[in-house]
Amino acid sequence: MRLAVTRAQVQRLLRRPFLRAYGFRVRALGPGTCTLDVPFSRRLERPGGIVGGIVFMAAADAAMWLAILTRLGLADRSVTVELKTTFLQPVRRADFRCRARILRLGRRLVYGVVESTAAGALVAHHTVTYARPDVSP
Repeated sequence: MRLAVTRAQVQRLLRRPFLRAYGFRVRALGPGTCTLDVPFSRRLERPGGIVGGIVFMAAADAAMWLAILTRLGLADRSVTVELKTTFLQPVRRADFRCRARILRLGRRLVYGVVESTAAGALVAHHTVTYARPDVSP
């Protein structure tokens, strides 16, 4: 299956103001998948050197958004309606990776999972639902 977007296009999206501060980098794209590298930033750490939970949630949401674009293209206007994150272990002053995968691309809803890993260990698990508002009922 051919991708509906290029790696350069999605990397440009990550430079938009609402995502720029995180420094996300596209590691890999596939049909319905996206993997982001997330660099550690002192600006986004919690006391004790722990990577803040908001960074994991932002990375999971961005990775799923980009995974959807690999299937539907840049014109798609799908939006997050639910993001559930389970933190499994802290990440201290280290980079991590997020891999999003679409489980079901429906007419109105998209369901997916994202796994956040650091040093090869699963550190957070996310389930994500997106709505496709531009699709008629």
